[in-house]
Amino acid sequence: MRDAPDAPRLPSSPGFWRSPLRGPWFTSVLGIVLLAGITVLFVTGLVSYAAYNPDLAPVNDKTPDKGILGFYLFAWPTDPHWLYRLNQGVHVTLGITLIPVLLAKLWSVVPRLFALPPARSLAHALERISLLLLVGGALFEFVTGVLNIQLDYVFPGSFYALHFYGAWVFFAAFVAHALLKLPTALRNLRHLREPVEEKSDLVSPRPAEPTVSRRGALWFVGGGSLLLFATTAGQNFDGPLRRTALLAPHGGGDPGSGPNGFQINKTAAYAGIDAARTVEDTWRLVVTGRTGTVRLSRARLAELPLHSAALPIACVEGWSTSDQWWRGVRLRDLAALVGYGDDPPDVFVESLQQRGAFRQAALRANQVADPRSLLALHVNGEPLSPDHGYPARIIVPAAPGVLNTKWVARLTFGDL
Repeated sequence: MRDAPDAPRLPSSPGFWRSPLRGPWFTSVLGIVLLAGITVLFVTGLVSYAAYNPDLAPVNDKTPDKGILGFYLFAWPTDPHWLYRLNQGVHVTLGITLIPVLLAKLWSVVPRLFALPPARSLAHALERISLLLLVGGALFEFVTGVLNIQLDYVFPGSFYALHFYGAWVFFAAFVAHALLKLPTALRNLRHLREPVEEKSDLVSPRPAEPTVSRRGALWFVGGGSLLLFATTAGQNFDGPLRRTALLAPHGGGDPGSGPNGFQINKTAAYAGIDAARTVEDTWRLVVTGRTGTVRLSRARLAELPLHSAALPIACVEGWSTSDQWWRGVRLRDLAALVGYGDDPPDVFVESLQQRGAFRQAALRANQVADPRSLLALHVNGEPLSPDHGYPARIIVPAAPGVLNTKWVARLTFGDL
């Protein structure tokens, strides 16, 4: 059936958008969900960034010139040992779960993006600017976040810098918009049982026949979020639950079986590890500090006091493992070999890795001093496999996976 001759044909015309679902009540419900969810996303994102210790050393700092935006940074703790696993699991899983809500919210307010005139007053102009920053920022943060999770580092420059600065721009617009719209949203939500539609530029003057109720539409959006949650959250667990993470990059079950059969992010082949340099007879760990340098073979390391710790591996992309049983030499004992007794300093860690990010990393003194922080030689009762960092790797409680450096070649203790 053709439109009537007088049917509006421009998106800026009030009657162009004809869905009877649009209106203040529907938009308010979605907005309240996003208000809570995006606030959690922003906080967990900033906390995740702090876990990298970006003020510690340039190799850890992927966002230079933060200025006042780094006001909140703090020395990342080692307790509880699952802290980063929980934080990043919530950040990534919640972000993916909110995608249907965000898309529905943007759909519900799309008429306002085309409204003319662009600004009726200074206040209206400020509101429109905040709306553009809000929509653009939301799309940028969600799209770059999902691409980073699925495709690893695909951006020009540092993903951390893009995501960090983008988050602040987006959240500033989000707060401004929330302050403007929260009273209206709360007023609309008083009519949850019996939605009462008020006059609004979101309500079409010539609505089409409804095919679903507003409550039905909300159930549809909620169902989409539940589906994404169910196909993502399993990457935070080992065993059968990981196989449910169909949309997560590390779903599909753990790689292999046995003591080393748990999730990894990059293999020895991907990292460009030369197997000849990891042979036990030739590999040496170089440890440098106040009193000089020592070179330790793997056999010599095994003769030092060995300790065990049950710690997970947790990645910025959201996946994690349960606690694995690691055994090796305490970092603070290695610091003592080069002149640091009861007060171990920061340490700079260098890997044999040839490709990819974080070939070098720095750890704070509190991380070195923790008795669970190890240069691990074994995991779950067996020597490390090449993909898990043989001949030796770092394992530190509550640290992001990329700071648990694999294929360690050198440790430099002292001021960084």
